[in-house]
Amino acid sequence: MGMKSIPVRIVAVGTALWGLLLVALAASPAAVMAHSHDGIHIAAIFSLTGHAANANRTSLVGTRIAVDEINAAGGLLGQRVNLIVLDNMSTPIGSSMAANQAVAAGVAFIVGAAWSSHSLSIAEVAQRNRIPMISNISSSPKLTRIGDYIFRVCFTDNFQGRIMAEFARYELGARKAILFVDLTSDYSLQLSAIFRQHFEGIGGEVISEIEYKARQDSYEKQIQLATTQAADVVFIAGHDESGIIANHLQMAGIQAIFIGGDGWSDPSFFELGGNQLTKAYYCSHWSAASENPQSQAFARRHGGKKDFGVASALAYDAVMIAAAAIEKAGSTAPEDIRTALAGIQEHNGITGAISFDGNGDPFKCAVIMEIEDGAARYLKTLCPR
Repeated sequence: MGMKSIPVRIVAVGTALWGLLLVALAASPAAVMAHSHDGIHIAAIFSLTGHAANANRTSLVGTRIAVDEINAAGGLLGQRVNLIVLDNMSTPIGSSMAANQAVAAGVAFIVGAAWSSHSLSIAEVAQRNRIPMISNISSSPKLTRIGDYIFRVCFTDNFQGRIMAEFARYELGARKAILFVDLTSDYSLQLSAIFRQHFEGIGGEVISEIEYKARQDSYEKQIQLATTQAADVVFIAGHDESGIIANHLQMAGIQAIFIGGDGWSDPSFFELGGNQLTKAYYCSHWSAASENPQSQAFARRHGGKKDFGVASALAYDAVMIAAAAIEKAGSTAPEDIRTALAGIQEHNGITGAISFDGNGDPFKCAVIMEIEDGAARYLKTLCPR
């Protein structure tokens, strides 16, 4: 089932120096421009171009689904929701530029970004301008520490790094691990550091930490280095490039079990080589196999859409929880939305019940997915101890 066609109008915004594309999207036949005073404007900032674009597609799908459903139900406070999609060009500076464009457009809140390095730049702008921001899948612990206008609907790297360390040590019986770390990614650096800390703290040993630069390396030297060491698990703390690395490691004959974080949950991970893996495990935020009836219904309605994935469910929740805050506040003023968001308790989301702590982080459980013969399936849910 394909995604409903949405009319799109593209305009160049600002000067050539900014070089951003502003895409105003709405579910109605007529696209709505950012400077229009009709309706409630929200911004979605994701990578439409650059090396993160493939991994960001799922986030935008979920965002659009949520806005379509809200408008079909009559909008918010009797007003139509107008979605403004901004391209961060897969860079932190592009993310900051896009955030400034969102502020200039007078948005009620910002959804995004997907990658932590991008969200950190957006958050600085959002906090400075007192615009609520909700990331769907940026898991860096630093993000919500930027200020009280910053929220997320996913768990953090601190949580998933510990979960995967315990899973490797206790569930897989691993004693020795190799880490693959992307030096260009805040996400990878943080996640691998937390995994190491907890794995070694419960009796495991990290025998090697192999560094790489996503999209800049061929990974040949790193693969060769890994073949010289005997480990029980290889933890690849990356995004969709992890699919390439894991597949090459498997072809090189490495017998260790491959494991990863939520960066593996995007369909692009499988497109790049994850679909060739005989056996692997990764941490995720959601599974269509969840026992939650609301989640199952969501998957039935939208699971056939192109580029649908875990980040789609999280982006849907991000938009819907912001919508709930607007309805609760009875206002579209950003400061009122922020106050209402901070007070959200047990929001019935697709990815689980969501309540924010004092930092804007949710109390969530993790899903462990098993890859067997190239296909991922739900294995179990692990909640915080």
